[in-house]
Amino acid sequence: MSLWSRILEVLASLAPGEALSGLFDRMRAPPERSVAFTIAVIALSAKMAKADGQVTRDEVSAFREVFVIPPEEVDNAARVFDLARTDVAGFEHYARRIGAMFRDDRETLRDLMEGLFHIAMADGTYHPAEDDFLSRVAQIFRLPEREFRSLRTRFVPGVEPDCYDVLGVTPDTPMEEIRAAWRAAVRETHPDRLMARGLPEEAVKLAEKRLVAINRAWERIQAGTA
Repeated sequence: MSLWSRILEVLASLAPGEALSGLFDRMRAPPERSVAFTIAVIALSAKMAKADGQVTRDEVSAFREVFVIPPEEVDNAARVFDLARTDVAGFEHYARRIGAMFRDDRETLRDLMEGLFHIAMADGTYHPAEDDFLSRVAQIFRLPEREFRSLRTRFVPGVEPDCYDVLGVTPDTPMEEIRAAWRAAVRETHPDRLMARGLPEEAVKLAEKRLVAINRAWERIQAGTA
């Protein structure tokens, strides 16, 4: 069964009048975590959207660089998006439910934040309202401020990333420890590790930019140009 077929099946399990956020209380088993991750990215992106009314295919297209959505599944992705956007519950409610679901998996919450940044930048601009939204979600997820800054500098054009933030170290950290942090970050970004944490295969490409940033940060620190 494909990821999107499973998502459709999960949506069909919603009781009449049940909010989409209710799904996050019952999708905790490993086979369902990739479904939950995908729904979480779409749901929070919907809350980040400013347009009113029904979601359009153009809006859903922003997800195509994060997830592979077959043409016949676009309407299902749009349905998830619209269910979240029309839910009266605010984004903080969704973020708390999602944060609770992945409370023992901080790396997956970071992966989810990467997906949100990617989608926020889909139109080529980064609005102050989007920054406020993502900053608050990161706080609810208990993402360290340094990690949030690292994400923002990687995705927002014109902001030079702090190489030490990227690797989670400081300028005073001994070089051998920085090297170890770089190696650990590369291992954590391996596709097999991502899928083991519950990311759907379609979303593994989220790590591509992270790996580029990790290696670039290490190269600059090693060369003394950070």
